[in-house]
Amino acid sequence: MNQPKGLTAGTHQYRMAVAALLCAGLATFNSLYTTQALMPRLVQEFSVSPSLAALTLSAATGALSLAVVPASVLSEKIGRGRMLVGSAILATVVGLMVPVATSISMLIVLRALQGVFIAGVPAVAMTWLSEEITPKDLTKAMGLYIAGTSVGGISGRLIPSVALTWVSWQTALVLSATFALLAAVLMAVLLPAQRNFTPHRVTFTGEFRAMLTHLRTLPLLLMFASAFLCMGVFVSLYNFVGFRLIHHFGLDDAHVGLLFLLYLFGTLSSTLAGRANSRFGHGITATAGSILMVIGLALTMGSIISLTIGLVIFTAAFFLVHSTASAAVGLLALTHRAEAASMYVFNYYMGSSILGWISSFIFDAFSWYGFTAWLMGWTTLLVGCCIATLILWPKPTR
Repeated sequence: MNQPKGLTAGTHQYRMAVAALLCAGLATFNSLYTTQALMPRLVQEFSVSPSLAALTLSAATGALSLAVVPASVLSEKIGRGRMLVGSAILATVVGLMVPVATSISMLIVLRALQGVFIAGVPAVAMTWLSEEITPKDLTKAMGLYIAGTSVGGISGRLIPSVALTWVSWQTALVLSATFALLAAVLMAVLLPAQRNFTPHRVTFTGEFRAMLTHLRTLPLLLMFASAFLCMGVFVSLYNFVGFRLIHHFGLDDAHVGLLFLLYLFGTLSSTLAGRANSRFGHGITATAGSILMVIGLALTMGSIISLTIGLVIFTAAFFLVHSTASAAVGLLALTHRAEAASMYVFNYYMGSSILGWISSFIFDAFSWYGFTAWLMGWTTLLVGCCIATLILWPKPTR
């Protein structure tokens, strides 16, 4: 009897693989978001505007988005495993250097460098799993990796913000970076050697043609636009809601850090996205989620209770839309799916970088209500993209 090609659930190697990818998500996404919850403190420490402090995140996500495609291409030559290990270790080592920054400019440069190294994990993690895990067990393994990225994002915000109660912002970042480095080392130890990888010769012309083909496919183009808008609005809100809670409602840094536990509602909604897509379809699910994002944003204009409820709805809806859109890309791209996935990730983090930074100037110039209205405008455009995708979704062939 032929053995299944790949690791199967219940085996020792499978458990090591999913544990390693979970640690990869913990390490890199902790590193990516580690300055987001510290922005009010960075404004105070460096005597800069919120828009300049926001560049500590936008520089990292922008550099990541630019490095995703090159990292994916490089992995075709050196292997997915080497890319995963090298990316996670280098990103977390740079994370230990970030706290030594003596100026906001130096901090931004180090964060950009960190973003370049982080890119290797989101660029190839899902490809590694799809190549090494048997198809029947792949969905579960993917879910554990995504859970790692979600928890990593929470820890990257929670550890430094809570630590600020007792220590300086530099020490808070060291604590967070140490956690990320330990997770990266554990990933390197646990990750099994690849058995199903074959190096490929990749040309710039071939990659360019594949991407151009995807850009000519309107439903895919709409999903790329949705990634840009969805993540741009999400990061913009979480970049500056801490200022609202501290300056308007009088909360301290530790309480603001606890706010990021609301991401757990997003973890829950992303696990339910598959059921919703199966029952209602990707277009309807994404449209409903984007409408809920608008409703959640509107609620953040009210009292602290209203704001909290709004954040719960907004966060859960964001993860629902993101999970649905990323799955839709895999269905809409009939060929060159790796390139399509890279383009989605590129637009996702480019939205975080560009729209997240532009939003900082709106926050500086207008009241919270004006800022929220700005985000609602972009989210309404997201609703339009989702509705258009619903209309243009290819009809099944008989």
